[in-house]
Amino acid sequence: MSPMSPTLTDVARHAEVALSTASRAFSDPGRLRPETLRKVLAAAQELGYRPAAPRASEASAGRADTTVAVVVPDIANPVFGAFVKAAQNARVPQRQTVVLADTDFDPDRERALLTRLRDQADGLVVCSPRLPADEVLTLCGRTPAVLVNRETTGTDCVLAEAEDGLRQAVEHLAALGHRRLAHVPGTRHSWSSARRAELVRAQAARVGLEVELLGRQSETVAGGTAAAAGVIASGASAVITHNDLMALGVITGARALGVRVPEELSVVGIDDIPFAAVAHPALTSIAVPMDRAGTLSVDLLARAVAGDRQTPRVLRLPTQLVVRGSTGPAPAGSAQRSAKHTATRTAKHPEKHPGKHTEKHTEEPV
Repeated sequence: MSPMSPTLTDVARHAEVALSTASRAFSDPGRLRPETLRKVLAAAQELGYRPAAPRASEASAGRADTTVAVVVPDIANPVFGAFVKAAQNARVPQRQTVVLADTDFDPDRERALLTRLRDQADGLVVCSPRLPADEVLTLCGRTPAVLVNRETTGTDCVLAEAEDGLRQAVEHLAALGHRRLAHVPGTRHSWSSARRAELVRAQAARVGLEVELLGRQSETVAGGTAAAAGVIASGASAVITHNDLMALGVITGARALGVRVPEELSVVGIDDIPFAAVAHPALTSIAVPMDRAGTLSVDLLARAVAGDRQTPRVLRLPTQLVVRGSTGPAPAGSAQRSAKHTATRTAKHPEKHPGKHTEKHTEEPV
């Protein structure tokens, strides 16, 4: 890479294409094969190349009526409802229609929808995809796409960065005296679930908490309810779930088993959906700005649809812990129970070292 600002020549060399090909990626992307276009854009993104801004007449050339398809995994989850509503409202003055598609967490359904929508829409916003990012972009073909809650190169991405919110949550639980933490992840195909599990383990290790990573569950209230018995059996006095719906399910399941929240079990969710504040007890949650993500993703896509091709960007949005009634001081004797639980597991499984996380693998519910 040049010691000065990277040039288009640097991009062409990095992408191993002709300079004219690299130029077309920004001036006339429709003439390139989709895989070649993504290769050039990924190279530009890696090098930090910024093309010159187009003339106003060029940037506005495509601003007639356009259609953007927004693909989400579950419109019944309020967090995706907020995302879609913000996406629809973002482009009203620009005469841009937003249509919605729900994959129901099904990779095959997602594949079929993307294959159909790429020929019907001018652009695609794919939120929390279940398919690998490379396959999503291949399915989108030449149709411009923005990925939300999935990071890759070669296209714009909008991420709700969970790291800071999870750091706050783990520090909050540690300050309340909790020493053993359970985490309930989401489904196998969820990139954000795997990312959040890694962050929970890292943040817990940083403050000296033990972590029990439980089996995957559906990202619903029912999934959280099914996980409640495992949370209690783990010996943890606190749990962080993949999302708020699962956290509400854990509270329901714990109550059915005679375990009080937060007196005997503290529960933290992620998303801060409207139901979190009115639950009983009100749910402590990590607020995720999905409405902001909806606005930004459609705005980013509008540039590409209008012919304003830019180097792909990754926009990271902050998250923030909101403390409510579902978390409280660790119950008396929880540290001793945690130590006893660890000693018992170590005796049964001497290959596992105390103080490190353990993980249970279960089949994902059908």
